[in-house]
Amino acid sequence: MSSTAYEPERVHGLNELNHTASSRGSSDEKNLAKDHEHDHDDHFDYTAPDITRPFPPEEGEIEETHQLTIRAVFVGCCLGAVVGASNIYLGLKTGFTFGPQLFGSILGFAIIKPISKALPESGIIGRLFGGPFGPKENCTVQSAATAAGGIGILFVSAIPAMYRLGLLSELPKHDIGKLIALTVSAGFFGVFFVIPLRKYYIVRQKLTFPTPAATAITIRALHNTRTGAIAARKKSIALLSAFAIVFVFKVMTGYAPGVIFDWHIGWTLYRLGFTSIISLENYGWFIEFTPAFFGAGMLSGINASWSFFGGSVLAWGVIAPSLVKNGLAFGKAISDEYPLVTYNSLAFNDPKLYTTHPSPRYWLLWPGVFMMMLYSFADLAINSGSVIENLRKTGFSIDPRTWFREDPNYDAATDEDLSPREDRVPTLWWTGGLLASIIMCCAILAKMFSMNVGEAILSLVLGFLFSFIGVQAAGTTDINPVSTVAKASQLIFGGIGKAAHLSQNPAQIMNLTAGVIAAGSAAQSTDMTGDLKTGYLLRAKPRNQFVAQLCGAVVAVFLNVGLFILFTTASPCILYPPASGDCTYGAPSVSAWAAVASAVSAPKLPIPSSSGYTAIGLGIFSVVSVVVKYFFIPKQYWHWVPNWNAVGLAFVTPQVYYSIAMAAGSVFNYLWALRNPSSFGMYMFAVAAGMLAGEGLGGVLQALLAVAKVDGSLYGTAIGCPGFEFCG
Repeated sequence: MSSTAYEPERVHGLNELNHTASSRGSSDEKNLAKDHEHDHDDHFDYTAPDITRPFPPEEGEIEETHQLTIRAVFVGCCLGAVVGASNIYLGLKTGFTFGPQLFGSILGFAIIKPISKALPESGIIGRLFGGPFGPKENCTVQSAATAAGGIGILFVSAIPAMYRLGLLSELPKHDIGKLIALTVSAGFFGVFFVIPLRKYYIVRQKLTFPTPAATAITIRALHNTRTGAIAARKKSIALLSAFAIVFVFKVMTGYAPGVIFDWHIGWTLYRLGFTSIISLENYGWFIEFTPAFFGAGMLSGINASWSFFGGSVLAWGVIAPSLVKNGLAFGKAISDEYPLVTYNSLAFNDPKLYTTHPSPRYWLLWPGVFMMMLYSFADLAINSGSVIENLRKTGFSIDPRTWFREDPNYDAATDEDLSPREDRVPTLWWTGGLLASIIMCCAILAKMFSMNVGEAILSLVLGFLFSFIGVQAAGTTDINPVSTVAKASQLIFGGIGKAAHLSQNPAQIMNLTAGVIAAGSAAQSTDMTGDLKTGYLLRAKPRNQFVAQLCGAVVAVFLNVGLFILFTTASPCILYPPASGDCTYGAPSVSAWAAVASAVSAPKLPIPSSSGYTAIGLGIFSVVSVVVKYFFIPKQYWHWVPNWNAVGLAFVTPQVYYSIAMAAGSVFNYLWALRNPSSFGMYMFAVAAGMLAGEGLGGVLQALLAVAKVDGSLYGTAIGCPGFEFCG
């Protein structure tokens, strides 16, 4: 996930690939799927193909003359919009997002295949939507879906942080131009730079890219003339059924949350006379029946999900109560009648209170952020030797001039790229677009955000560097650490702001704007590179995918800006959290980006000393655990090593019911795979993806109902909610 920590759906690609051993790298996330994989290698009826080179043509395969079609791009953009809407909802909840590749490939097949058969090939409608539908056109669908569902990372992290710090207008609807400009700057730079990344990481290094490879295998199986239609129908029905049930359930929860969604056990027991148990409620320990995070746990696996849950226990079950008891952190009463206390405050009127009177959430924020950053950098540092060696072997040139021109000594006989040369993206297309995007980005940042050309170029260079980190990690481990790693840009621009003696507000604007460009462009290029891996395996034309990606990117710009305005209009607390810290959307990534921006631009770091020392200690411990894992623990035991990204995420996410749901989902998935591997292989992803998309789209409808003033807060019931106040 392009999330604060990882993208849970991508781990599932390892289950689909089923022991494809051609990966050139590994991590604990890559091996977390192994704990329920070894005992049921027979739940697929095909032999795992070689995923380092294009799949060979199948017997009886038709020649696809039209791979880039209006129907493929249209359906792909629509499916990407569904995932994009879900990701904004899920990202604002906890920072998790999931990719649209498998969702777009399965549902795209389910939509277009029957339409292509039902419509004649003659006439305008027939020419646009009728005719044969093959795997390469299916690849175009998922290419458009991936691009249209991307770039949402910006609207669940750095951009909302700008509003929290008062750096933009009071309401996002007054900043539509700025928001679109920022999104365009980050998104299109990433899209245009993806072509050289394809050349080095897919063609030459032959990285695995587990989820994109799993997507290619899925598309190939769906179009299998013998079994594909039956499997596609079963998976489509499972996905749509899960989606519909969860969508209706989520909308219903808005009208009676305390009865059918959130079970506040501590509050209920307190009302029954067990008065001391109210602490369970105050520290957030209640159960939420959230299908999305149950599904996320299914996809993430035991290691990541239980690391997240273990982090919640450590942070909110051990450390937070100890801090309050010893006077190192403080809560705030939210009721005069009942002993209800919140420990989630992040905003203080007096800056001194950040260090002298912090809330447990603010105190835990720094150890969490520090763990995630050090863990990511340590993992990358250990693997950097193989990265450099691979680049050296592939003939990588440090001369940028060689990236922008065709090789004059081109020899087809020695060309490693097995895609026909006429099907590739012409150099002029992507170099011209890249140059135009750089000029546009510099102009936008100078005009709208008061950044000079040097600062704008630096933010793009960081995005370029982070894209290499992201692609290498995603290509080997299926984990995209860009959101966490990109926080390094905040440290760099914090130093630039201090060196330039900028006042706090200009320094924060530069800090977060640069972070938007660096993180957004790197995330976009990482996703698009994986998408091109799918096309490479299916022998789809790269230039067709590139056009589909550009179309999807245009949709993503306006879609994400519109969704951001919708959610923040329905729930203003996303941007302006109340003093109690209670909000339907926890937005942990937003809090982390805002806190880092404040810290690096302040004359003195606003970090409590006890929190800072704990952050250093836990950060060092996470680095040591990475070193021990790689050098002293056999690979078959790596899944026992905690995922410190997930542990750190738990520190910055006070909503512990998400980790409970994910832990439950991972256990359910493990038992399902153990008891019935055939149905697991057939239905698991479809059901989990339907859950994620269903709750996400249900959240979108809830936001629309809130804007229309017909939501549960006005027409629902508060039964079961603490203090008898509506808890939806």
